[in-house]
Amino acid sequence: MKKLLLAGLAVTALYGGSATAADLARPAPVYAPPPPVIAYFTWTGCYVGGNVGGLWANTDWNDTIVGDLGKNTTSGVLGGAQAGCNYQVGGWVFGIQGDYDWSNANSNNANVIFPVLTDQTRLKSLASVTGRVGYAWDRFLGYVKGGGAWEKSDFSVQFNGFSVATASTTQSGWTVGVGGEYAFLNWLTGFIEYDYYNFSNNNNSTALVCTPALCGPGVTFGNVGLTTNVNVVKAGLNFKFGPY
Repeated sequence: MKKLLLAGLAVTALYGGSATAADLARPAPVYAPPPPVIAYFTWTGCYVGGNVGGLWANTDWNDTIVGDLGKNTTSGVLGGAQAGCNYQVGGWVFGIQGDYDWSNANSNNANVIFPVLTDQTRLKSLASVTGRVGYAWDRFLGYVKGGGAWEKSDFSVQFNGFSVATASTTQSGWTVGVGGEYAFLNWLTGFIEYDYYNFSNNNNSTALVCTPALCGPGVTFGNVGLTTNVNVVKAGLNFKFGPY
């Protein structure tokens, strides 16, 4: 009996020792860290910014009585500010934007009916409220835009550099555009775009008031219809607020 007990203890010690040695020889499991989470840029949020660029405009002068008075071709620089908000759904980005730009572009062209006179156009400002639709490839956004627009201009008829009649008017119209924008940082983006504006006042509702020194106060020189087409190329920066 005592021999059987000793034999059993010997077998247990033998197998237990072998299992412990095997466990010690087995390498410890290696736990790999989880893959990093890729953070994609989101265009959702609001922004404010500024822009600079150039414009080219054509203005047709027309009178119902004497007919075509001529055309102005105006070019110059502009600069201003914009603000808006975007909302991204998948790759699509929907937004609304308002912008205002100042300019001092002006030109003088000979009057078609009265060659001794010149017509001067000075485009002072452009403004618009537009909707935007675009598609984003992570940090790059391509978009189109369209909406209502307004422009303020001064007009004058001149003789030998002296103003015979003047008018200042704000015309309403529409605009469409296309552009691209890139997010340099989560809070800073840059863009470049082309915009086309159309303003029409063919109902001859713009009154050219004769210069008081020439005709006395309040004397109307004539009513003209004005049609203005403006092309703008501009670039700018936006500071983004919202989720990053």
